[in-house]
Amino acid sequence: MNDITAILHQLEEGRLSTEEAAEKIRAATAPASSHTDIDYGRLERTGCPEVIYGAGKTPDQIEEIARGLLAAGQNVLATRLNVEALDYLNRAFPEADMHPEARLMRIMANPVPQTEGFVGIVSAGTSDQSVAEEAALTAEFLGSRVLRYRDCGVAGLHRLVSHLDSIRRATVLVAVAGMEGALPSVLAGLVKAPVIAVPTSVGYGANFRGVTTLLAMMNSCANGVSVVNIDNGFGAGFNAHLVNSLASRPR
Repeated sequence: MNDITAILHQLEEGRLSTEEAAEKIRAATAPASSHTDIDYGRLERTGCPEVIYGAGKTPDQIEEIARGLLAAGQNVLATRLNVEALDYLNRAFPEADMHPEARLMRIMANPVPQTEGFVGIVSAGTSDQSVAEEAALTAEFLGSRVLRYRDCGVAGLHRLVSHLDSIRRATVLVAVAGMEGALPSVLAGLVKAPVIAVPTSVGYGANFRGVTTLLAMMNSCANGVSVVNIDNGFGAGFNAHLVNSLASRPR
């Protein structure tokens, strides 16, 4: 109970708000996991609770971590869930928001502040949708409004052009593409917003499971393009939200 006493002293001295003290007490009294040292303080430090990376974890391990976060009063985002884990967690958490296409689960125990601007998720083709949706759902989980622009690949540029008026209003854009990865370069030449490029592992043999796409995006001649790792929709959505939330702060 020493930790809680220290928290109460900080509250009494005005070094913590009531909300901050309550969050610290919830974290201090949350049940310990037998296999994971959950970072309950990450929400306070970064604005996002610890995210559960599901690949390599058993369904019951994911459930235990999720229940620990919920007991501490935090929302839950679990990514890269296989079919077995999705089925198990859907039964374990009836209140969960399940997204099999993106291999993702969200549990919103508490509302999050919403940003004023929005994140635009522009994807090249249907085969890129799982990664694009992971990015979109991550940004929404963190508090960003998201607009999705699907099937806008360079093989049919008229489809991208038809959305340009709306796309240009985005605070930040996420461009998701496989094959030769041209979409972010084309997009960055048409907009003022920063573009976060996501290479996917979609493509034929010489695509090397996304390596060709990654290198093409990293060598973009367009300004304002940054690149995350292959199929890393989560990372792109997280970074896009950070840009959006900073741009939405009152001046």
